[in-house]
Amino acid sequence: MIPVFAVYSSFLQRAYDQIIHDVCMENLHVVFAIDRAGIVGADGETHQGVFDLSFLRHIPNMAVLSPKNGWELEAMLDYAVNVCKGPVAVRYPRGTASENFEMQRLPVEYGKAEWIAKGEDIAILAEGHMLDAAYGAVERLRAEGKNPSLVNIRFIRPLDGEILRAVAENCSHIFTVEDNVRDGGFGSAVLEFYSDNDIAANVKNLAFPDEYIEQGTQAQLFAKYGLDAEGIYQSIKKTLGE
Repeated sequence: MIPVFAVYSSFLQRAYDQIIHDVCMENLHVVFAIDRAGIVGADGETHQGVFDLSFLRHIPNMAVLSPKNGWELEAMLDYAVNVCKGPVAVRYPRGTASENFEMQRLPVEYGKAEWIAKGEDIAILAEGHMLDAAYGAVERLRAEGKNPSLVNIRFIRPLDGEILRAVAENCSHIFTVEDNVRDGGFGSAVLEFYSDNDIAANVKNLAFPDEYIEQGTQAQLFAKYGLDAEGIYQSIKKTLGE
């Protein structure tokens, strides 16, 4: 039987040494179902799960997945238990699972992201449920005549190098969006990929700053830190000089 541990993101921090030495160093097939990843709302400041991408993605042998909606969460957990080998972490937020993008049910494949829309000049790479806010920004950009690309990144580790290369070839402005702190998170991984592969890319990371995030509803905090649809849209417009 495959060990599956369901644990809050903020509680998993306490097991960091065990994750490295007792699971990943042995390359054991253990699944971490990381609940309350990202902003947690009423659970308060001490429970904000905004560090797990940063402390998991650099551990050798660890795969890190983030689903866009309820269906994809089920698919990723099934994949993590029955298909994937070695340590696997699946992170998902507090609250009701998103029902958006229900018609897009691409099978989960190791290290593969998902195109939501293929465009040009502007690309948004979104992690997990942040795809909803990213899509809201895309709709506003489309209303202005722009044609942005949108990618559901799915795997934080390993990243989909094929899609990242395609994005860099066709888009002069790339934005990453994540429910995690900026330092060491998903956006940092994208920057590292482009640097390691000598790919010139203009990347802006949209994430939480290097500080403890105060208590507030998820909606309030995403708005305050520019990670709702309006904030993402405004960051893109500012970067474009518009």
